[in-house]
Amino acid sequence: MKKIFAMLLALAMVFALVACSGGDNKAAEDKPIKIGVLVADVSGEEALGFRAYYENYIAKNYNVTFTYTEQLADAAAEKSAIEKFAAQGYDAILSLSSADRATQIETAAANKLYYAVVSGMLDDAQFEQYKSNEYFVGQVGPSMDTEFEAGYAMGKHFADQGVKTVGIYGAFIPNPMHVYRTAGVLAGLGCTYGGASDKDGIAGQLFGDQGVDMSKVACTNVQVIGYFQGFGDTTFDELFAIVGQTPDAFLSVGMATTFFADALNGAKIPYADIDSFTTGNAANMKDGTLVYLAGKYSSSIGPIFAATMNAVKGNPIRDENGNAISLSQNYLVATDSATFDSIFNGDKGDNPIFNKEALDKVIGKVSYSDFAALVASK
Repeated sequence: MKKIFAMLLALAMVFALVACSGGDNKAAEDKPIKIGVLVADVSGEEALGFRAYYENYIAKNYNVTFTYTEQLADAAAEKSAIEKFAAQGYDAILSLSSADRATQIETAAANKLYYAVVSGMLDDAQFEQYKSNEYFVGQVGPSMDTEFEAGYAMGKHFADQGVKTVGIYGAFIPNPMHVYRTAGVLAGLGCTYGGASDKDGIAGQLFGDQGVDMSKVACTNVQVIGYFQGFGDTTFDELFAIVGQTPDAFLSVGMATTFFADALNGAKIPYADIDSFTTGNAANMKDGTLVYLAGKYSSSIGPIFAATMNAVKGNPIRDENGNAISLSQNYLVATDSATFDSIFNGDKGDNPIFNKEALDKVIGKVSYSDFAALVASK
């Protein structure tokens, strides 16, 4: 009897330990995830749309908290923000800021924080350098080829319409995505830059020039009457200098709908932008003079969140060589209100394009190919 009692007691202890272990695993699985978001733009249409999706939809459907930084002006501010998140026990960093992504990745990894690029992409050399870093989750967004193609399509659209004069806003060169978009716009308009007409030939010179040197622009059927970039007190002077010449169109590679919509609507100058599908841009296309928008929809940043959550939970998604995610997403284009509204209304509120049903397919232990298929499906 004593032996039987001892055996029963031992079995009870084993079952208790198993139960406790299961409880610990479940507690770890259910632990809230804390994600810090690095932000360079706190007021732009695209940035606000992204934030609303994360805070109003993702946070309500998953056990996650997002904390946004104030506007980060430079690489030092980005590094400091990551270190503060680490000190406060955060699990991961999602980056909407691009002053120095190499330092961001290294700082996050040094503090054992998972890190992903949410908007824009690393250049090829940077990705090669960091693709095997265990804390680098990856990037999902328009590649530099896609950025060039978006700019090219926009420029060609207006060239095909027979415009004769255009103004161009280059946004923030040397930001890579703005460089390649600008290169695409020039090529699409039928222009060369320093004698080059191809993607790499134009983009390489724009990086070197840190902008557009108008003396290098040569066009066949279109005249570029003005170009400027950046934002500040003098930028509106540069805008009004172009607007005063009443160009047939004003082409922007980003942020015009945030900074210049009122001025362009008031001057009744048709304009185009590479931005996002938001309430403000819906109004600009319906009642203003926005006639072409190549945009990201707000929930396009859903998959990279899912991949980041997987990494935190111990289910990182890597390719067959063990490297981080790198997948390109295309832009959607609207040239009229009906098309704009069909895209915009299908990606907001409680049923975004990348809704919980879609994201749940790639949350947990999933293959790289299954993840890539989901990204490509929307």
